[in-house]
Amino acid sequence: MNAIQMILVVVVAFFAGMGGILDEFQFHQPLVACTLIGLVTGNLTIGIILGGSLQMIALGWANIGAAVAPDAALASVASTIILVQGGQGQKGIGTAIGIAIPLAVAGLFLTMLVRTISVAIVHIMDRKAEEANWKAIDRWQMIAVALQGLRIAIPAALLLAIPASVVRAGLNAIPAWLNEGMTIGGGMVVAVGYAMVINMMASREVWPFFIIGFCLAAVKELTLIALGGIGISLAIMYLALEGSKGGNNNNSNSGSGDPLGDILDDY
Repeated sequence: MNAIQMILVVVVAFFAGMGGILDEFQFHQPLVACTLIGLVTGNLTIGIILGGSLQMIALGWANIGAAVAPDAALASVASTIILVQGGQGQKGIGTAIGIAIPLAVAGLFLTMLVRTISVAIVHIMDRKAEEANWKAIDRWQMIAVALQGLRIAIPAALLLAIPASVVRAGLNAIPAWLNEGMTIGGGMVVAVGYAMVINMMASREVWPFFIIGFCLAAVKELTLIALGGIGISLAIMYLALEGSKGGNNNNSNSGSGDPLGDILDDY
């Protein structure tokens, strides 16, 4: 990895850290962060595969009240750097996923540290507000957001400082049984993450669509584009049926004339 690629990786890591707070451009999402790092390092394919796998895990992560979810940004950036530096290609994706999980938990410490510092910054901004110093408030606001970016950019720079040969030797030193176990465990964590999402979304109305999707996914002739088109069509049909149900409830309690709509209403 040359100097320009390293700089671009640190830039992506910086935006990923800020994205975890801003939630505007979603740079912290594994699919985005891993893909961008794979793009700038010339390893787009493995970046997309790793990002998609980690995204399935992170789907079930959410900040609820004072409970902070594992750091998806640090897990995505660090695991992709290790995967690229290790030079194992697609064979190292399972190991990278296994490494990403403890990194995500470890990232909570950095998040707590930066948020603690941000509390002091808020008090400074309060004093500037009393002085009506709006430029200082904006400046401290940007500093606080930049700290969120640095909490990912600095670990990324430290990982890049490790020679690729050292990373490769460390990964090759992992016993085969541990490597296989991490691969199996990473796949199980992906399934658990998706199961958490289904548990939150599932209801009697949407279960039929889940079943249809799983059945169609088993048809090998259907590409991802075809499955996506079918999914969008089912979503449009569902929204249309929901809208017609609302209109029928307002007008009358009789049947709508649409058998499928009436079945869904009774369901």
